[in-house]
Amino acid sequence: MAVYTEVSDDALETFLADYDIGSAVAFRGIAEGVENSNFSLRTTQGDFILTLYEKRVNPDDLPWFIGLMEHLAAGGIVCPQPVRARDGQALRMLCGRHAAITTFLPGVWPRRVRMEHCGPVGAALAALHLAGANFAPRRINALGPAGWPALFDRCRDSADDIAPGLAQELNSALAAIEAGWPQNLPIGHIHADLFPDNVFFLDGRLSGLIDFYFAATDILAYDLAICLNAWCFEPDFSFNVTKARAMLAAYVAHRPLSDAERAALPVLCQGAALRFLLTRLFDWLNTPNGALVTRKDPLEYLRRLRFHMAAKNEHAYGI
Repeated sequence: MAVYTEVSDDALETFLADYDIGSAVAFRGIAEGVENSNFSLRTTQGDFILTLYEKRVNPDDLPWFIGLMEHLAAGGIVCPQPVRARDGQALRMLCGRHAAITTFLPGVWPRRVRMEHCGPVGAALAALHLAGANFAPRRINALGPAGWPALFDRCRDSADDIAPGLAQELNSALAAIEAGWPQNLPIGHIHADLFPDNVFFLDGRLSGLIDFYFAATDILAYDLAICLNAWCFEPDFSFNVTKARAMLAAYVAHRPLSDAERAALPVLCQGAALRFLLTRLFDWLNTPNGALVTRKDPLEYLRRLRFHMAAKNEHAYGI
């Protein structure tokens, strides 16, 4: 989440006039994240989130995101639900951007990941994969392996300004990952961004999942690899295999992994680390001046990538 596009009081009032959710009482931008412009909205009828979809999001994909969230909620996944206007539409235009209002989920995301968070996240991810299995529409993962070379090319010339030798290290890693990327693993709908700031806990229990705007149809175990990167490294960037074991055990209790999925974990984790390193690197180099956004250090994912490149097999992850 972030704010790139400002919304005036008059524009908000006009926008809300098409909904049956009351009038605005409080409205503020949310600086966390990097993708869309997000606002916390309180009306006379409750709390909501207003999202303006920025340039990286293809407007043609928005109905798929909306449909997936509605489908997952019907399958028991607690996630934001689109609020439809009086004409039945969930998507409208605001300040020159496609926009939607979603329901607000109570809870807070864990600023410091503890062991007790990892099992519930693994279980929730497996439940999401199972609930999405009969959602027929598909969406290509634009930030999957096919998109990494072009993204790297856009950063290559400036990469060494971030860290000496970074361009060559990323070039070598990308070549190795592409050569080893698995084929014929189970495919389904993945969240693709289930970081701690997208998972809420309340009273010690996982209370909901948010921000589905990177979701896509891709390798299910790749989604698990993303979570291993996001949840199982300590602040000093050491890998906590006990956290990983807890996450994996909770996941496989609901959706068992095949031998091929287990064997592919190192390269899937390499790819996940590279994907977030590249997008963070691009955003670090290209975030517009004045945007209300918290940039994220790409080098945090270089440390993760190095760990995964050195992993000999799936046992490095506690299985």
